[in-house]
Amino acid sequence: MSFLAPEWLWTLIFVPLLVVGYLALLGRRARQQADLGTMGLTQTQRGRPLGRRRHIPAVLFLIGVTILFVALARPEMKLDHARREGTVILAFDVSASMKADDLAPTRMQAAKKAARAFVSDQPHSIRVGVVSFSTASFVVQPPTRVKEDVLHAINRLSPSGGTSLGQGILASLNAIAGKPIPIDAEALAAGQPQPNVKFLGSSAVVLLTDGEDTSRLDPIGVSDVAAQSGVRIFPVGVGSDTGAVVQIDGFNVATHLDEGLLRQIAKASNGAYFRAQSTAQLDRIYDTVDLQLSTRAEMTEITSILAGAALVFLIVGGALSLAWLGRAP
Repeated sequence: MSFLAPEWLWTLIFVPLLVVGYLALLGRRARQQADLGTMGLTQTQRGRPLGRRRHIPAVLFLIGVTILFVALARPEMKLDHARREGTVILAFDVSASMKADDLAPTRMQAAKKAARAFVSDQPHSIRVGVVSFSTASFVVQPPTRVKEDVLHAINRLSPSGGTSLGQGILASLNAIAGKPIPIDAEALAAGQPQPNVKFLGSSAVVLLTDGEDTSRLDPIGVSDVAAQSGVRIFPVGVGSDTGAVVQIDGFNVATHLDEGLLRQIAKASNGAYFRAQSTAQLDRIYDTVDLQLSTRAEMTEITSILAGAALVFLIVGGALSLAWLGRAP
C-alpha cells in the first residue's frame, strides 16, 4: 500500500493520545467506584453490570477513527480490474463493387455507418485501427484509442479497384504488430512455413468484403499466420442474396460473395463468419464482435473504501453504546 498524501499520516499521533485519555478516564472511574462501592459499577440501562463489554464501543470507535486518519492520506493499492482490452482492426474492402446499392444507400455507406457506431461504443481500453484493401492494401489509421481519428479515417474511404483478401489480412496483421510481417506469397502458396510471428493476442480483425478474391496471396495461408499469433478474423459478407450488378469502367459487372472462402478464413483463425444481408444485420454483427476479458492489476485509490469501513465501525460502536449505556462512548 502507498499513499497519495502521506503528509496526513501525522494525524495517527492522536490514536495513542486517545488511548491514553481513555485509560485515564478508566482510572478516574475506578477511583470513583472505590469511593461509591457498588453504586459506582458501570451498568446497562436495565441495571445489570456490563463488565468488560463496556470497552467494546470505545474500541470500535478507536478503530473507526484510526481508519479515518489513514484515509486522510489517500491510500492506494494494486487491485485487479477485469475489463475488455486489445486491438480491433476494421478491414474494409474498398473494391469498386462496394458501390452496389443492394444495401441502402450503398454497400460501402452501410458498412461505414455500422463501423462508426461500433467505434463509438468501444471503451477507451480498446484500440481501433482501419485498413483498406482492394488490389493493394493500406493502413489508413494505425490502432489508436482516439475515436475521432478512427472516425475520420472511416469517412475518407472510397471504393475502387479489385479485391485482395490476403492483402487485407496481411495489412491488418501489420497494423496490429506495428511493423511489416515478412510473408513470401510464393512460399505461402507452396505450403512452406512462414516466419514465426510474436503473439498478438486479444486482437481481432473485422474483414468487410463483398467480392471474390482476385489476388495470388493465399488468404487461407495468411489466416493461418494470424491464428498462430492469436489474432481472430471475423469475415463479414456484405450484400444481398441476389447479389448486384455494378458499372466498372463502363462495363456491367455482377458481384457475388464467395462465402465458402470467407468461412475458411474464419475457421483458420478461430473467428466466425457473418453474412450481412441488410443494414440492420450489419449493425448486429458489429455488436457480436467482442474481445477477451482480461484482468490487470492497477494502482487504485481506496480512500472511499476505508472511509466506508470507518463509518461502519463508528455506527456500530455508537449503536452499542446507546443500547448498553444510553450515551455515546
